Amino acid sequence: MQPMRHIALATVTVVALAVLTGGITTARSDTAPATTVPATTVPSTAPAHGDRTGTDAAEVRTGLDALVRAADVPGAQLVETVGGRDTQIASGVGDLGTGAAFPDGAAVRIASNTKAFVATVVLLLVGEGRIDLDAPVERYLPGVVSGPGGDGNRITVRDLLQHTSGIPDYLTRIDLGSADALRRSHTADALIRLGLDQPAAFEPGARAEYSNTNYLLAGRLVEAVTGVAVGVEVARRILIPLELRGTYWPLHPVENVIRGPHPRGYHQFGDSLVDITDIDPGWGLPDGAMVSTGADLNRFFQALLAGRILGPAQLEQMRATVPSGDPRRSDDFGLGLFRRTTSCGTEVWGHGGAMHGFFVYGAATPERAVTVSMNQLPDILSLHGAGIDPNDVVDAALCTP
Repeated sequence: MQPMRHIALATVTVVALAVLTGGITTARSDTAPATTVPATTVPSTAPAHGDRTGTDAAEVRTGLDALVRAADVPGAQLVETVGGRDTQIASGVGDLGTGAAFPDGAAVRIASNTKAFVATVVLLLVGEGRIDLDAPVERYLPGVVSGPGGDGNRITVRDLLQHTSGIPDYLTRIDLGSADALRRSHTADALIRLGLDQPAAFEPGARAEYSNTNYLLAGRLVEAVTGVAVGVEVARRILIPLELRGTYWPLHPVENVIRGPHPRGYHQFGDSLVDITDIDPGWGLPDGAMVSTGADLNRFFQALLAGRILGPAQLEQMRATVPSGDPRRSDDFGLGLFRRTTSCGTEVWGHGGAMHGFFVYGAATPERAVTVSMNQLPDILSLHGAGIDPNDVVDAALCTP
């Protein structure tokens, strides 16, 4: 009976999501060619929408304009949410072909922000007594975590969510150097194997090091425990109850076009800036599949931090952090959440996501949240080397009344 339950629940939830998001638009990747576009610099012209006006909006806009120039990306959109009301500020362009700004309520590929949703589902299952955070992964995925990269008898569920497993990141082993390479999707099982076939980075629990392989395993764990696809669990446990109408898990492999209003996404391959909007580099995988809007991401993180999704014990576990282990980072790792302190001394939480075509990051408290979306992945190391911190524009919004 289990396969029938899986199919029936998946069908009901996907139909419900289609209603929430106004339908589904699909396109196969082999019919959506990538196109090379000329490099263009366009000044910010879009007005701020929402409650920020006058000096406040001008200060945030100035910071966003400076970041777009320094990052050398086509454009960006900042969305601030306070008291259920959104303010949007755009900079640069969302479409180099037309010169149009980011559309209001722009949908973007949120990349690793997906991990916060997956971790939340795992913790919901912990609250239901179906998963033990400190149990070995072998209990739920027998025989899966084995090899030089890690031992499922020694790695716990917590280790996966907090990046303390020592399992290497599969991303170092795959080709992402062209639009054609991005179209070649991979299965979670194949990528997990790539990670585990490398020597472990460290002993489980010894320290933290970010690895996408951990969340492929977390997704498999959810599916093993529930018998339901992880994207369906995210939808029915989080997206539908919170009415996040602009957020969804793409129907891979047939869905590549982003639903609803969205900017074009670009990536620099060698000397060519290429429009890759209609290529989905997330491949439907739990380390980075989802699409959302700035407003929806803000509402998700605010609801999570306010205790509206998880029980108190599970939220406390999610917010228990370890040092990131990376001197280039200013944050600590929780379970699918990162913690840092703003320039004005406020403790904030979030995740962030970077992939070909988009960079989406921000910070939240239960009362206030900010998300910045860029339509090209910037060179973060170069920005930091030049003394530029992308978090400054987020702090400018969070630290003013």
